[in-house]
Amino acid sequence: MMEYLLQGSVLDQALESLLHRLRGLCDNMEPETFTDHELVYLLKGQQGNPFILRARRSLSHPKAPWHLRYLGQPEVGDKSRHALVRNCVDVAASHSLPDFLNEMGFRMDHEFVANGHIFRKGAMKIVVSKLSRILVPGNTENTERLSLSYLVELSVLAPAGQDTVSEDMRSFAEQLKPLVHLEKIDPSKQRH
Repeated sequence: MMEYLLQGSVLDQALESLLHRLRGLCDNMEPETFTDHELVYLLKGQQGNPFILRARRSLSHPKAPWHLRYLGQPEVGDKSRHALVRNCVDVAASHSLPDFLNEMGFRMDHEFVANGHIFRKGAMKIVVSKLSRILVPGNTENTERLSLSYLVELSVLAPAGQDTVSEDMRSFAEQLKPLVHLEKIDPSKQRH
């Protein structure tokens, strides 16, 4: 599957206004709340870029399965496309996932806690989350907020070639302005 993605941020003081707007625009159901622990693993090969996998578990529902996620490099094709497009594989896994990844030669690069709300509008998923750095590795109780804003992500999983999806996303994102400006982020311009 391909992930179509727009990202932005909203300051803490504007959060309630954004949540109110999303409740009005999204499907008629209460948003899900979540608190997740995510670990980012790297496997360095002979070539330049490492292979990256993300392991995520719910802190709110400890018995739920872990999720292993691979996100491919963004497609650089159509510049008129309104959303970033990348290959995405997401699978459920057992609680021994971190041990398995370590045995396979992956090393944990960093970890964080994300908590927030998930809204849905048809196939679109809107995630509003606060990211916190873990101060002592593995201790999800000892965290520090990364910023004074919330990350806002609008995504759709769809088969390759469904480029009308990005137009629908752009239309939805327009309805969230001026509270949040969702954009196609250029990963080549991000700091590592």
